[in-house]
Amino acid sequence: MKSLYNSFKNLDIRVGTILSVEDFKEAINPSYKLKIDFGTLGALKSSAQITELYKIDNLIGTQVIAIVNFPKKQIANFMSECLVLGIVKNEKVVLLRPDSKVDNGLKVL
Repeated sequence: MKSLYNSFKNLDIRVGTILSVEDFKEAINPSYKLKIDFGTLGALKSSAQITELYKIDNLIGTQVIAIVNFPKKQIANFMSECLVLGIVKNEKVVLLRPDSKVDNGLKVL
C-alpha cells in the first residue's frame, strides 16, 4: 500500500486557468487545444477530448485540474505538455475543477 501512496505522491497535480481554446482539427477524436496558466509554472498546452460537453467560449477562464509532470506527448501535429483530468460519464468527459476560484499553480494533495 505504501508504494501505491508513493506513486500518487510523485504525481504533480495542479490547478490552472484556461487562457485559450482552439478546435483541434487534426486529432483523430474531436478535441480542443488548450493553453492553461499554472501560475509560477507558466502556461502549458494540452489536448482534451471535451467537445461533447464544453464549448470554446465557455471554457476560457475556467479552472481545471491537470498533471503537469508527465512527459510531453505528441498528438498529431501538437505537443501536449500536461494531462487535464476528467471523469468519463456516458462516454463524455466531465472536467475535474475546483468548486471555488483558487490561485493558479496550487498543488492537489
